Amino acid sequence: MGLTSLEMCAGAGGQALGLERAGFSHEGLIEIDKHACATLRLNRPKWQVYEEDLEEFDGRPFKGIDLLAGGLPCPPFSVAGKQLGKKDERNLFPAAIRLVDEIRPRAVMIENVRGILGAPFENYRRYIAVQFKKLGYEPGWQLVNAADFGVSQVRPRAVFVAIRKERADGFDWPSAQKKKPLTVGACLYDLMSERKWRGAKAWRDKACAIAPAIVGGSKKHGGPDLGPTRAKQAWADLGVNGHLVADNPPERDFVGMPILTVKMVARLQGFPNGWQISGVRTQAYRQVGNAFPPPVAYAVAAEIAVCLAARRLAKVS
Repeated sequence: MGLTSLEMCAGAGGQALGLERAGFSHEGLIEIDKHACATLRLNRPKWQVYEEDLEEFDGRPFKGIDLLAGGLPCPPFSVAGKQLGKKDERNLFPAAIRLVDEIRPRAVMIENVRGILGAPFENYRRYIAVQFKKLGYEPGWQLVNAADFGVSQVRPRAVFVAIRKERADGFDWPSAQKKKPLTVGACLYDLMSERKWRGAKAWRDKACAIAPAIVGGSKKHGGPDLGPTRAKQAWADLGVNGHLVADNPPERDFVGMPILTVKMVARLQGFPNGWQISGVRTQAYRQVGNAFPPPVAYAVAAEIAVCLAARRLAKVS
């Protein structure tokens, strides 16, 4: 009765953790970045990680799994990536559609930047929908915000779900939680005060809102900082220096605006305590910044699991 999954562009494991919590057993995780692969292997030695190019990956050995999931590259549909869409060499939707054809999973879940839901990509979304319908799926898009699922961050993301037509009416998008997420100060206070910083309590009280969207950047652009100018100002309003990412929390007598560590950013993304990120600071931050928050991945995957399990139980009975 267990549910199985194959994940594309697994990154640091944000979506994989959400799927795991929702009851999916990973048959494989595909990721081309060696540092992200190291992160996955470090935290889950038993996971089968394929350090490969998605465009060259053969999905046929995985035919019949329950869920094909992944966070496909965002730059083709983001403002920072110039929104080249299908003309962008980083666009992996064609590769994902090929894998769906090869594998014929019972469901598909893909996360991407909110920009893909904009008017410039209406025709491309229609194209994707047509391809999935030809393969026997009922597709749909939803804009979800991480803050609605307990993550201390304003992070709207586009999520695509496609269910086999015979069971599509059994899927419901998750509802937002009624409980508000922690403020940045409450979320990070213990980490910020690890080295006995005298100003930690005062900082906690000032950082009394949730974080702006964390930006990871691409391999070509973006380093270890918290985003463009507008984002840096939002961080400054929370008493955080967004121009850098630190190796360690502030020391006892530190004066000024503290700098977040990769560990702090990971917590703001919803990663569990103890999840380790492999690589030096820039490599580690980029993995975390580009991640799909695990609580959001869990919320969507849990609804998919209910849908698929209901169908499986119906067959058994």
